[in-house]
Amino acid sequence: MGTTGRLELLLGQFDKARDMAQVRLTGIADEEFLWEPVPGCWSLRRRGEALTPRAFGPGEWVMDLGAADIPASEYGEVARQAASGMSVEKIAVDWSVSVERVEEVLAHKGEPEPDPTHVTTIAWRLGHLHFQFAGGWEWAFGERRRDPKLMVDFTPSASLAVERFWADVDRWRESVADVTDEQLDTVGFSQYPYGSDPDDAFVDVLGGSNLEFIHHMAEIAVLRDLWRARAE
Repeated sequence: MGTTGRLELLLGQFDKARDMAQVRLTGIADEEFLWEPVPGCWSLRRRGEALTPRAFGPGEWVMDLGAADIPASEYGEVARQAASGMSVEKIAVDWSVSVERVEEVLAHKGEPEPDPTHVTTIAWRLGHLHFQFAGGWEWAFGERRRDPKLMVDFTPSASLAVERFWADVDRWRESVADVTDEQLDTVGFSQYPYGSDPDDAFVDVLGGSNLEFIHHMAEIAVLRDLWRARAE
């Protein structure tokens, strides 16, 4: 398949996922948006009220982020990163831990117990996707200078958050549609500072972005289903 075919395939996958996601986000209310299905969820909280030590955001509301470690529930993600060719050093930077800690995780045997602190609200999942799309655009098509974690003014308003989210998603989609064959194959076309983008061809970055979008939207869909079941 030629380069143009690859881009068309990725755009088609993204567009289908976006259509499905828009249906699943329709009608979400503030209470559901911030609903915590278990105690200790990661969520959006007012600055000064965050439960996690590395919560971030530029405004009144910040998004939870835990201590600089790799929790047991994320061992599989670290293994996936390593299997995809990401270096141990790069993984360490991505998780803000030492190389030795990454090596410990990769050497882990057996199935770890899930970490309940990593259950999240819909607000957290959407915010996570939002700053990644906003930052992804900035570091591929923009000025490549702003910290992605400071680019989204998080809000507890579900309708406002969804509106702002789709605006940045659609900007990303519009720019991706104009990517050239040469840019698709350029290593480091995206310099996104969290992850392996600077070491990857842009076509691989786009594939990873699609997967990130799909799996987080699937998690949001499950949370919406659980909310409805709880309310009945």
